[in-house]
Amino acid sequence: MKRKKRKQLKEDELVTTVNKIVLLLKKRAREIIALGIIVLFCVLIFIGVRFVRAKVVKKESQLFTQILKLNSELNDNPENVGKLEELAGNGKFSRLSYVFLATYWVENGDLDKAVFFLEKIEKNKKDLIYYKAQDLLAQIHFKDKNYDKAIDIYQKIEEENPKEYSLDVVLFHQAEIYEEKGEIEEALALYKKVQEEFSQTAFGFDANQKINKLEEKR
Repeated sequence: MKRKKRKQLKEDELVTTVNKIVLLLKKRAREIIALGIIVLFCVLIFIGVRFVRAKVVKKESQLFTQILKLNSELNDNPENVGKLEELAGNGKFSRLSYVFLATYWVENGDLDKAVFFLEKIEKNKKDLIYYKAQDLLAQIHFKDKNYDKAIDIYQKIEEENPKEYSLDVVLFHQAEIYEEKGEIEEALALYKKVQEEFSQTAFGFDANQKINKLEEKR
């Protein structure tokens, strides 16, 4: 009897609980439906954003591959210059076209055209492409004997100390400019800094040779 009574009580409690839940659902039906719609809407937005991002990444990847291919064939197919100009812009990878175009014109002796393309790269996206462009711009000024402009660019990069661009390149090129200017002490100081801080890199090895050469002349 006691077992039957306990069982009956449990069943009554279950029925009561279910009835309460049903009643609550009826009272809150609108709120629950609205919440469900909001959740569904958020899920659809999330899926949409993921889809758009995937499409953008795919498009950027294709653009990057296309730019690299055009550049690799540039010397054999000069008409690729026009194609690179069409792809150039301030997108994530399209800026690379400006760097390749500038490099092409440096190699072909037109420094003004090279500078023209490099100056199109926005200064608010300071990544590897930006610093590569700045390095190339400084090298152009160096070739054009605008030593102070070149040094100013390298000093700004050194001050910013970017993670995206190794300073051994910056310091070594800056030292070369001082050496060309005849400011041997300044050049030596920078070569020694490269040798000490970047001894395991190619520029560290070259800096060591430069130091030996310059100290022999002193």
